[in-house]
Amino acid sequence: MMRQWVLFLVATCLCGKDLFAGDLPAAFARDTRILFQGDSITDGGRWHSSDPNHILGQDYAYLIAADIGGHFPEQNLTFINRGVSGNTVSDLAARWQKETLDLKPDILSMLIGVNDVWHNLDKTNHVSSAEFEKSYDQILAAARAANPQLKIVLCEPFILPGRANERHWDEWQADIKSVRAVIGKLGEKYQAPVVNFQAVFDAATNRAPVNYWIWDGVHPTYAGHQLMADEWLRVVRQTWPKP
Repeated sequence: MMRQWVLFLVATCLCGKDLFAGDLPAAFARDTRILFQGDSITDGGRWHSSDPNHILGQDYAYLIAADIGGHFPEQNLTFINRGVSGNTVSDLAARWQKETLDLKPDILSMLIGVNDVWHNLDKTNHVSSAEFEKSYDQILAAARAANPQLKIVLCEPFILPGRANERHWDEWQADIKSVRAVIGKLGEKYQAPVVNFQAVFDAATNRAPVNYWIWDGVHPTYAGHQLMADEWLRVVRQTWPKP
């Protein structure tokens, strides 16, 4: 019986139908272009070149592209990463035309906000919650105007206690909560699903220490990025289920 089961698994994999792959979300129609935008968490150390070994970095975007792209090659999907380390929402706005609109995405995934909080707390460049919302709203409006059929996925920034935020932990929590409230509001406005990464990481700390998931309070480890990829795909599958 065991031998038959092993042979069945091998045959299934050889046919390109992995038993453990989830359904392809309806959002991933053939020839869909998926763009991931954000800061260092999305950047993932990617090379800013056309080298296919390094164009997606080492992060949740890479894991999502590897999963969906590997299991559904017949869809001819294009995954693009334009996250830039250190970016705030105003930095995104400054490069929006060239690195978002000109790329003509069909799905736009956004993860931004933690640097807006970080810069506020280290006094680098203070941005109020209202200013953050205005800038974020403007770039989303421009993206939807360029493509009225654009599917938007909004990801909430997240933190866990670590060296990056230990000196001002209470302020970090309050500001991140404020940013997440803005993103929730924009999610309703643009009818975009919101990926609540904070809840995922909070729950994960019941299974392993904080630094197993996020090494400095802000940046995930490889295990943390896998949690992010899993949750992103879960939300997208729930929002645009298989027909």
